[in-house]
Amino acid sequence: MKIEIWSDVMCPFCYIGKRRFEDALQQFKHKDQVEIEWKSFQLNPDMVTDPSVNISQYLADAKGWTLEYARQMNNHVTEMAAEVGLTYNMHKAVVANSFNAHRFTHLAKTHHLGDAAEEALFKAYFTDGKNMDDVDTLAELGASIGLSADEVKQTLATDAFADNVKHDIAEAQYLGIQGVPFFVMNNKYGVSGAQAVPVFTQTLEKAFGEWHDEQNKPKLDVIEGPACGPDGDC
Repeated sequence: MKIEIWSDVMCPFCYIGKRRFEDALQQFKHKDQVEIEWKSFQLNPDMVTDPSVNISQYLADAKGWTLEYARQMNNHVTEMAAEVGLTYNMHKAVVANSFNAHRFTHLAKTHHLGDAAEEALFKAYFTDGKNMDDVDTLAELGASIGLSADEVKQTLATDAFADNVKHDIAEAQYLGIQGVPFFVMNNKYGVSGAQAVPVFTQTLEKAFGEWHDEQNKPKLDVIEGPACGPDGDC
């Protein structure tokens, strides 16, 4: 059964949602029959990369918040992250456009390393304070998960996988996805946000049960009528 996950590397709830989903999947007895595909989504496609800007100040300016409120929001997600074993250092987060990071993920997917790429990007951004729009940083992350650093640099020097990113974003718009993380199971059920583990568990069970039934039912609904069989019986 296929599960598609739309996310943006700069979304704090996406990393938290990833951990909660993984927790549910680990408990799911049919997890070996689940295929996961990460999809691109940009929360702020017009963001200009600027490592000199503090993320709290950026949020305050972009959303019309006070600086204190922006810091409170970052502290809140940091506490949520800690509950699932993640370390967020939001004071180190770099304001950066995520388009190249998404292209990097699509490259990784061609090597069956999509999930590893997402994990590396999330940790690099939220924990390590890395610039996700920096080619050398992405090459280093690529090497850490088994990609060739040279291939990453060569890929990002072109517009390779740009259309893949845009296609994912367009597909999200078609499905009515307005925020991330967003999980689509068996192309039927959507789970929006970093939901609690039981929500993922229940949806997994329901979606898989229907998928399993679909695999085992006849391909055609047949209307029977006079016919000849392979043994010559008519």
